[in-house]
Amino acid sequence: MIMVMTLPPKPSQSPLMQTLGWTFRPLAFMDRNRKAIGDAFSVRFVGFERPMVLVSHPEAVKALYTERRNGLPPGRAFSLEPILGRRSVLLLEGEEHLARRRLMLPPFHGERMRSYEGVVAEIVTAEIDSWPLGREFPIHARMQAVTLEVILRAVFGVAEGPRLERLRMLLRDVLADTGSAAAQLRLLFARRRGRDPLGPVRARLTQVDEALFAEIAEHRLRPDLQRRDDILSMLMTARFEDSSEMDDQELRDQLMTLLLAGHETTATALAWTFDLLLRHPTELGRLRDSLANGEEEYLKATIAEALRLRPVVPLAGRRLAEDLVTERLVLPAGTDVTAAIWLTHTRPESYPDPLAFRPERFLGQAPDTYAWIPFGGGVRRCLGAAFAEFEMRIVLREVLTRCELRKVDPRPERTGRRNITLSPRAGTPVVIDARRPAREPALA
Repeated sequence: MIMVMTLPPKPSQSPLMQTLGWTFRPLAFMDRNRKAIGDAFSVRFVGFERPMVLVSHPEAVKALYTERRNGLPPGRAFSLEPILGRRSVLLLEGEEHLARRRLMLPPFHGERMRSYEGVVAEIVTAEIDSWPLGREFPIHARMQAVTLEVILRAVFGVAEGPRLERLRMLLRDVLADTGSAAAQLRLLFARRRGRDPLGPVRARLTQVDEALFAEIAEHRLRPDLQRRDDILSMLMTARFEDSSEMDDQELRDQLMTLLLAGHETTATALAWTFDLLLRHPTELGRLRDSLANGEEEYLKATIAEALRLRPVVPLAGRRLAEDLVTERLVLPAGTDVTAAIWLTHTRPESYPDPLAFRPERFLGQAPDTYAWIPFGGGVRRCLGAAFAEFEMRIVLREVLTRCELRKVDPRPERTGRRNITLSPRAGTPVVIDARRPAREPALA
């Protein structure tokens, strides 16, 4: 039977209470509404002009993501454009978006992507060597340091020296200034009142822009630009179908996009994976044994299961270009709709005992396309998805083969917010009880 509706039922709370629930306890907020209302329900957040419908049934997710004409809900531009810039591939639509996606995708796949393995391994090795033995530290912060360094070296192409240190400091500070749950609330209320959402950090963002434009200018002067393998150089030498190129402003916007999309998200996914592994000794032991044997299938399955249970980005919305129609649901064109990713990932129909950590679910079989969506879907699926999983494999392999780690608190991490991500609230505090020396790199 088809359930036809203008909008699905909404929670009984006011927009303010819905916003607070979503900001501070997002998983509980979603789970409560699923239990009370069902697979589809609408919410209304402070600062948004209309409700957002959350769907979680794979059939509805498929209908949402396979319609290529669906656009972006305006909330994404409001929250991200001040940081990323208006030419960001995350914010463009239609052919403009597809043209940039085609240009930016190749470095994040295949042999080009695999050529960065040595860089990532070198960064992780140096990071592990800096960790204190026998003393508590939050591994989420250390994963942020790793992924930021990967971005600076592999994407920005910044060599060691004062410029690298300055960019590292500026970018770290901007992400901290804009990433907290309190900062996200300020942004929503600023939108409601028509104020500059980034007023308090505008000066620091200007400093970041100055540093990025200086880096772009320095790259343009390099005689070896065509032969360099950093992603900035590739973007500078790439051409659209009409032979045009990205100007400096657009290069800046795409660099900030890759920073936000590839740094914070991957670091957070790694922190959640450590939280899960260190609370499940059987699965951790099996993973270590497989890595000792030079196998990676269980590692890949572990990553898939961690991303299922703890998807980093909770929503990936669209504004419907035409009616969305499934056996269970009809929504009219113009509705703002998003897949509620964690709800999709925790359906018992797709994953028996859905809250259990079981990497073996993914051994020998790929995840179902519309029941496993940690990177979104359709033509707007995260273009760095393959690179993120590649980077996670290297980091987990290096850490778990060298370090004996334990969690300080054996309880599951509570969910917090950082920018657009759902992150471990306490930063996943760990202790290293033993550390083995790094392996010598293989000779070519």
